[in-house]
Amino acid sequence: GARRCESDPGLKPDARASTTRGGGGADATGVALASAHSAAVCEIYTDVDGVYTADPRVVPDARKLAEVSFDEMLELAAGGAGVLMARSVEVGRKFKIPIHVRSSFVQDEGTWVKEKVMEEAIISGIAHDTSEAKVTLWGVPDRPGVAAAIFEKLASARVNVDMIVQNVGADGCTDLSFTVPEAHIEIARQATAELVVELEATGSSVDANVGKVSLVGAGMRSTHGVAARVFRALGDADINIEMISTSPIRISCVVSRDSVEDAVRALHAEFDPPVITAEVGADA
Repeated sequence: GARRCESDPGLKPDARASTTRGGGGADATGVALASAHSAAVCEIYTDVDGVYTADPRVVPDARKLAEVSFDEMLELAAGGAGVLMARSVEVGRKFKIPIHVRSSFVQDEGTWVKEKVMEEAIISGIAHDTSEAKVTLWGVPDRPGVAAAIFEKLASARVNVDMIVQNVGADGCTDLSFTVPEAHIEIARQATAELVVELEATGSSVDANVGKVSLVGAGMRSTHGVAARVFRALGDADINIEMISTSPIRISCVVSRDSVEDAVRALHAEFDPPVITAEVGADA
């Protein structure tokens, strides 16, 4: 896509705006160029008009966010939101350059991705990813160094690991599950089959019929009961949770793939993201 730096009449004379048209790597390049040109902002034009509270194709009443923090956008991107590549957000955060995501086709204001936002939303958005698989090693001896051996082997095979869950049994063995990109399934299958022999584990399995749903919001770190509401909303929708992973501003659940969209809708209905906010003292 084409990239250019241009003056922005709304900014001071010495400030500039970097404009990027394109996607993928072009976005990250555009943000890097904005930094190199000491631009005040980076505008990225895409085929969507901003960042939404959920995928509008899944949740028709999803709403466009006026602004979202770099940290939240990184979590949304990692969770499957395809509006911005995580690398673009990382570059913007590093150089403190606000990113304006907007449509190539209309002149409406899009979504600002920035360091500080006026209000810290308890929940900013819900992302989902149906391109992951769950790999499980059963009956792994529970002793020091085993986890390192497992993930060193996966790393040497260049398998990207996302969520990790370990269940330790009373028999001195553990079951260890982790998620990998669908593209890495066969490599992971071969690596875990070898690990079963090397570690004298009971066996291994690969389940490609899963997906990940992630709830993201900077305000959840100071709000109690968010996890309970997530699990209750999914339970009431008759959706079984297979794995759970959290960060201070994210809760991710692995569910069956055919339940992913229902999970997104259930969580969106429970939290109604743009409405529930917690005031913060910092100015934008």
